[in-house]
This record gives sequence, C-alpha cells and structure tokens, in this order.
Amino acid sequence: MDLREKIESSPMRMYQFVIIGVVAFLNALDGYDVLAISFTAPSIRGEFELSGTALGLLMSAALIGMAIGAVTMGPVADRIGRRNMTVAALIVNAAGLFLSATAQSPAELSLWRFITGLGVGGILVGTNVIASEYSSRKRRGLMVSIYAAGFGLGGAVGGTIMMALIDAFGWRSVYVFGGVMTILALALVLSILPESPQYLYQRQPRGAQRKLDSIARRLGYTEPVDLQAKPASLSAQEPETSGGNEIAGLFAPGQRRVTIVIWVSFFVVMFGYYFVNSWTPTLMHDSGLTESLAMFVTVMLTLGGAIGCVVFGLFTARWSTRQTLTWFTLLAGTLMAVFVFTANWMALVLVVGILVGFFANGCIAGLYTLTPQSYPTRLRSTGVGWGLGVGRLGAIIAPTVTGVLTDAGWTPQTIYMGVGLIILIATAALLSMRRLDVEANRSPREDLQAAEPQRAS
Repeated sequence: MDLREKIESSPMRMYQFVIIGVVAFLNALDGYDVLAISFTAPSIRGEFELSGTALGLLMSAALIGMAIGAVTMGPVADRIGRRNMTVAALIVNAAGLFLSATAQSPAELSLWRFITGLGVGGILVGTNVIASEYSSRKRRGLMVSIYAAGFGLGGAVGGTIMMALIDAFGWRSVYVFGGVMTILALALVLSILPESPQYLYQRQPRGAQRKLDSIARRLGYTEPVDLQAKPASLSAQEPETSGGNEIAGLFAPGQRRVTIVIWVSFFVVMFGYYFVNSWTPTLMHDSGLTESLAMFVTVMLTLGGAIGCVVFGLFTARWSTRQTLTWFTLLAGTLMAVFVFTANWMALVLVVGILVGFFANGCIAGLYTLTPQSYPTRLRSTGVGWGLGVGRLGAIIAPTVTGVLTDAGWTPQTIYMGVGLIILIATAALLSMRRLDVEANRSPREDLQAAEPQRAS
C-alpha cells in the first residue's frame, strides 16, 4: 500500500481531523502573538516612552524573526523532517515568550521578540505542509483553510484573554500566558503529531518504515505499507533532490512563474493584514474610538478572519484556489480603504471590521492552500518557507512604515487607503496567472503539472 495515495483518495479519518486540529492550534499561536504586541503596545509605549517610529520597529522585531525563521528553516525542514522542525521551533518560541515578560528596556524586548519570531517561523513551515499532506484530495482546500483559521481564532480568543490579563496583571502577563500555551502545544505535538508521509517516503530516514506503519495503523489501515512505492506522478515529475538545490529549484523553468506570483501575493497580503492587526487599536483610537472599543474592533477583525478562512475553503470546492483568492484580494483591498471612514458609527465599524478580517485572512488561507499544491514534494517546505519569508518582509515593513507615517503627520484615513491600494497589487498578480488554476481537488500529478507555466502563454 502507498500511504500517500491512500490519504489522497480515501475519506478523511478521525486521526486526520485530530492532526488538522493540532496544527490549527499551532497556527493560533501566531494569531495570539501578533495581537500580543498590538494589545500591549499602549502600555509598552507609556512605560518606555516610545515614539511612533520606535514602537513600529518594536512591533516589527518578531516579524523579522518570523521571516528569517521561515526562509532558513524551510530547507532544514525538508531535510530533517517537518515534525522535528516543529518541535525545535516550539521550544525556541516558548523561550522567547517567557523572556519577553522579563524585558527591562525596548532593546531587550526587541531581542526576545525576535527570538519568539524565529520560533513562529519554524512552526509555520512545518505545520502548513503537514496540514496539506494529511488532507484528502477532496477536502484539502477546506482542511488547509481550517488550519489557517487558527490564526484568526487565536487572535479573537487570545485578544479577549489579553484584555483581562492586562487589566488584572499588566502587559507582561500576556507573554507569560503565551509561553504556557506554547508548552501545552509542544506536549500535543510530541504525543499526537506524526511526521510528513511525503518526507518519510522521499528521504527515508532511519525508522521510516516503522513510522509509516504506525501512521497507517492510527489511520485505521491494515494493509502493509510499501516504503519503495513510487507513484507515477512522483517518479515522472520529481527527481530526487540533490543537496543544496532546493532554493534554486524554486526558479527552475517549471517553477519560476508560480514562485514570482506567490511571492508578490504573500508580500502585499501580509503587509495589509499585519498592518491592520498591529495598528488598528492605535489608529482607531486616534480616529475617535475609546481605547477599549478600538481593541474590541480588533478582536472582531480577527474573528472575521477565522470565519473567512473556513468560507474560503468551502468556496474552493466549486472554484479554483487562484480564482477564489483573486476575488478575496479585490474585496480585501477595497474594504481596507474604506474601513477607517466608518469609525464614527459603532455598529458599522464593527461590521466592516469583521469583513476586513474575513477577506484579508481569507487571502492568507488561499496562499496557504495554493503554495504547497504548487510545488513538488522535494521543494514543498522550501516553497512554503520562502513564500512565508517574503510575506513576513511585508509584515515587517508594515508596522514600521506606519509608525514613520504617523510621526510625519499622515492621517489614519490616508494610511488605510494606501494599504488598500497595495493589497490590490495581489489581485493584478493573480489575474496574470488566470491560466494557472491549482485546484484543491486535483491529483498529485495534476498539481505538479499545474505548477508549470503554460507553454501557450
């Protein structure tokens, strides 16, 4: 039995749903972490007397770590295994969170936030691939979207918890709680999360046969697993990797076009999403909302993001991932531009905030779905890692640029409109790939063929 093909073609089993739940919880740590710096920013700004530019740089520290972690740990995960990378990254992440609670200066806090980001970057490159590989062909779009929804859910639930923690114990308690949750996540990974089956087949590390047999039993399959099975799609399209060629492989003739579009889309989508999550409490307060209401609007935004991820997955059952993602970027950019103008009407700002989160985080779910489908197994974690890394560059720049613009006197209205226009760049990039519809329900062979440029274009 080829376990990969079995997972692809069979209905989802309970263990697969458990795996999706675990990786969604890990992604929720990212959502919690992004809101942690957003919600604690007013207290940190007051304690350390920071300017807008300095606060923006502090907000970017973890995002820099995430970008470096994603691009450097992606290739490592392809070599040592996605589960092993996730375990190591969780340890680093927990250390950064606990140390953040001890910071006595902006520089010290920036360092610990950077360490936290390194861990989050390593978590994402492994869990995104595992979510994709343990989903059936029919349900892959929905399952990866549920995984992506963890980000918004972590922000929404975590934001509510953070508001209570800050009021009761101060801003440092937010990071202590995050560290405790990360330790819990580590225990779940060690006890539940399996290794990527594609990695075990292709790399065949020591104990690969035993691990595949164990995974098959937990999935409820009784047939013996054939470690030497070579599906035609893999043998014909995926030569064994040679050391050090993974990054260059992203720009091979069969991958160059999709890599450029994915990188551009990741950059502008994450620029917009991390801007709105990082600065909404501050900018909405500057626009006339009370501090508590501005935070509540941000919670609604992240809740809308969780819903948007799941709905995106449902849409991919009927339309291609690229086509659905194109519409989501168009609506996210448009709504971002008008969001701040609704601040004078409480009910309207909450509704539009939910919709901004719905479409913006739905875009991230779309990129999480599109990216692993677009690359062969030997490049999958590398492709996801570099896509996330480039996206994190946008996320890094967004808070810092916003801080500089606020110090320069830009109004919140002008800033939100500018970010909306930036998101529309992704719409244009995806429209240029209208003949490259990578669908969640395609076979592995079709996914690989779809990732190649159309000769006629």
